[in-house]
Amino acid sequence: MSRVISVALLVGGVVLLYFGGQSFHSINDNMSRLFTGSPATKTILLIVGGAVASFVGLIGLAMPGGKR
Repeated sequence: MSRVISVALLVGGVVLLYFGGQSFHSINDNMSRLFTGSPATKTILLIVGGAVASFVGLIGLAMPGGKR
């Protein structure tokens, strides 16, 4: 994986985590937790997607140059 793709995944993951955090504290999500006991699906997908993308980006940056 090239360094550019790894950086893009890392930045994209951080952005998704930010929006997931914002969504987690929204009124819509509070209502969802009130009635269902769990966050909205959109919130879960944003946080999990951001975590996975960030993790893959970090792994890509941590790999030695010869193994890409």
